[in-house]
Amino acid sequence: MLPEISGLIHCSAVFLPADPARGGRIAFWRTDGRSPGGTVGTGSAHEELHVVTSDLRRTAVTALVLPVDEALPLLTRARTAAANPAIGTGMGTGTGTGPSAGAAFWGAAALLALRFLARGQLLPGLSPLGHDAWRAGPLDATDLEDVRELAAAMPPEAHCVPLDAEGPPRLPAPEPLLRAFLDAVADTLPRSPAAPAATNGSAYAARPPRPHPALRDWAAEVAAGHDAGVRISLRIELDGDLDGGPDAAPAFRAVLQMHGLADAAPVADAADVWAGSGTAAAAFPPGARMDALRALRRAARLWPPLGPLLTAAVPDAVELADEDVAELLGEASAALAADGVQVHWPRGLARTLTARAVVGSPRPGSPDSPNSPRHPDSTASALPSGLLSPGALLSFSWRYALGGQDDLTRAELDRLAEANRPLVRLRDQWVLIDPAEARRARARQGSELTAADALAAVLTGSAEIDGKRVGVEAAGPLERLRARLTADPQAPDEPAVSAPPELRATLRDYQLRGLRWLDRMTSLGLGACLADDMGLGKTVTLIALHLHRNRNTGTDTDTDLGRSAPTLVVCPASLLGNWQREIEKFAPGTPVRRYHGPARSLADLTGGFVLTTYGTLRADAPRLAATGWGMVVADEAQHVKNPHSSTAKALRTIPAPARVALTGTPVENSLSELWAVLDWTTPGLLGRLGTFRARYAEPVESGRDPQAAARLSALVRPFLLRRKKSDPGIAPELPPKTETDHPVTLSREQTVLYEAVVRETLAAIASSDGMERRGLVVKLLTSLKQICNHPAQYTKEPAGARSGKLDLLDELLGTILAEGGSVLVFTQYVAMARILEKHLAARGIAAQLLHGGTPVPRREELVDRFQAGEVPVFLLSLKAAGTGLNLTRAGHVIHYDRWWNPAVEEQATDRAYRIGQTQPVQVHRLIAEGTVEDRIARLLERKRALADAVLAGGEGALTELTDAELADLVALRPTPGE
Repeated sequence: MLPEISGLIHCSAVFLPADPARGGRIAFWRTDGRSPGGTVGTGSAHEELHVVTSDLRRTAVTALVLPVDEALPLLTRARTAAANPAIGTGMGTGTGTGPSAGAAFWGAAALLALRFLARGQLLPGLSPLGHDAWRAGPLDATDLEDVRELAAAMPPEAHCVPLDAEGPPRLPAPEPLLRAFLDAVADTLPRSPAAPAATNGSAYAARPPRPHPALRDWAAEVAAGHDAGVRISLRIELDGDLDGGPDAAPAFRAVLQMHGLADAAPVADAADVWAGSGTAAAAFPPGARMDALRALRRAARLWPPLGPLLTAAVPDAVELADEDVAELLGEASAALAADGVQVHWPRGLARTLTARAVVGSPRPGSPDSPNSPRHPDSTASALPSGLLSPGALLSFSWRYALGGQDDLTRAELDRLAEANRPLVRLRDQWVLIDPAEARRARARQGSELTAADALAAVLTGSAEIDGKRVGVEAAGPLERLRARLTADPQAPDEPAVSAPPELRATLRDYQLRGLRWLDRMTSLGLGACLADDMGLGKTVTLIALHLHRNRNTGTDTDTDLGRSAPTLVVCPASLLGNWQREIEKFAPGTPVRRYHGPARSLADLTGGFVLTTYGTLRADAPRLAATGWGMVVADEAQHVKNPHSSTAKALRTIPAPARVALTGTPVENSLSELWAVLDWTTPGLLGRLGTFRARYAEPVESGRDPQAAARLSALVRPFLLRRKKSDPGIAPELPPKTETDHPVTLSREQTVLYEAVVRETLAAIASSDGMERRGLVVKLLTSLKQICNHPAQYTKEPAGARSGKLDLLDELLGTILAEGGSVLVFTQYVAMARILEKHLAARGIAAQLLHGGTPVPRREELVDRFQAGEVPVFLLSLKAAGTGLNLTRAGHVIHYDRWWNPAVEEQATDRAYRIGQTQPVQVHRLIAEGTVEDRIARLLERKRALADAVLAGGEGALTELTDAELADLVALRPTPGE
């Protein structure tokens, strides 16, 4: 049973109320008269439904009717799709439209109901027929306004079920219908399917309706208490002279006030309402006093000092002891507020104890304390020794203020903490504060914080302490470090850094800023990640940094961090030649050696550059770690985005006073990749991976905490420099780039193969689970992408069948080559690249192929031949050739198939669209129409935002789709015109 779940959000939808409320249902139907088809759960059914059309005619439709609990996931998805059109067009029936207005409205209503339930706004009662029923409540004035606004926005199709069968069609009123739906959700979700057996059908737990007449009086009292239209509050007053001396300590009393619930304007003392005096008191209805007593009875259960008001002839005020006030300043006030009872304190009393933390002074006696000989005695640029080393601790002190005044002294804080009552005379004024809070504040003094956490706190300006976020300030060496890290590299008081005279290149302004930034970070003994777009000249900037560091050797004993030692560059094998050519071109005379191949050697190093690959690094990590490096550079640093990989572990063993990561994509799929890169460049900066995920990655990627993204940005900004080609003034000389998606119709052979694989594999997936199911899903997706490329790639038989993509490729190449152009053709499959190579050879088109198995010397030869114009078509494996190469000869880039991550495709495009390109670049993406490629192409547009919900983990994330969602994703849809 594979329902068109996503397709239902495009159907019209209405709510059908019932008694009890949990019996309500949602009906979906198609406006074209066809049945929605399928079922969703055990409670779904097809029924004939009479509706009113937009031209006010009655008509009968076949609707799929679902219970509220089964409809909720569909409704919330409809609301999400309405808010994000990309979702609506990427899923569903293939109509290319968003959700219906009715489904979107009831989706918004579902979210409102879930919000009420999440806040605990749930009341028991009886339905008109006497059944036990939960309902949404109590609702305050703001909640009621939200309900009214949503009801006013109800579209006609969301309540187009006529009230009667005869006469002119009359539709349900929006607000009562919406309230009935909110109650239906409230009455459905708290109930357990196991309740009838476990509780013998007890009220408010069992799902089947059962009358409970014995609860009628009790339910009426609950309803009266919450629906009376009256709420109460407490106004705290002081009896005594506030202008008197310290011995004239006033006493407290709580005055009972009454408010209108629906309208916040009427407010009066309970004594006035009882006496019937005053304009405000006259605004309350006759039953207001009884309603206020019911509310007071509930409040007294929460806070017993209110008990005397219940026995008073007029519940006007109650005297409070000091301990009562202390309770009211603490948890009692929160408990009352949860029941709708607010507490109003006297104006003019300093009552808010604000706290901020000050960090930065090393622990006395540690290597970095001011009395340590290793501690820098000035604002030297080098980082204090071991500041971010494991176990390093910095002092963590607190500063407190009352009512926004100057900081309290230690003696004043002691006085507040040791006071015997909540009202204390301080600085010639009365201060109202919970003594327990003051004692907790005093106990916090003298704590410590790890240096890495301290640096994170001062860069973000806040830290989470004891479950609360507090402001943080820096002091001592940490403040000097913070100021250096956040200063503009081109500020007048920053050290002047210019391009080294040995550099045979003119640095652009942004490249010079990058050099100054890198010099500052490495001089501080901190790592850095230069994350400029591909093609913006990260290599020449790094060469300039090496020359600058060597030129300044010995100028500062505190900051001479291995400057004269050689620089180790670790990069993919395909980039060895590019690095060597760039060094020889821009820094002639600088020694450069390749540490790669069977004859590799580190003997007789004399500075300069040593180039190696990630594969060699894994094999020779101990040997490389034993060499003294002045700087280690990880090019295409996304190769170490998995911190648990052998490559990342090997790289971490190479010691160096300066570490620089170069990458155009610091985040491809998840923020954990950013952690892996920065934890190598500056270990300890982001804490442990698990802590980072909980503190930043999960809140940012889920959208749960919008402020987490801002805090993470403030934390990493000093350590990561990111510039894009589209940024103003970065690369104005770059020619235009045009991107075109080419829809391709599958051939007959491809269509038959595609449908057969979908049918057979989905049947196998439906009967599997766990790792077996995930493996089948990945196999299905891979098979379908191969079929979209060419039947021969999937069947592994001679390429005799036709392929729609190959036909279009022939057309594109015919046009490009006729104009004398050159083209890069990327595919993620080497097998497909070989099919293309044979096909082009048969047509007499000169082409060459580079893939992961191509030897390094051969790679460099292929690049040189293409750049020289000897071969117009360059076939490239996306994974092996998608980064680092300079192929500006190409004016066209063709992506024969789609990768799961658009950032990877953009990197591949940047082989041609980079500094040095003089001709316009046209990017062509071939997409098999109506297939999984088509849906993935739409999802990839959303993937450009970090927190995408489906493709954050590539194919692996799709293995978690339900059978129905997977069927919707891979189903072959008719193309327009068929």
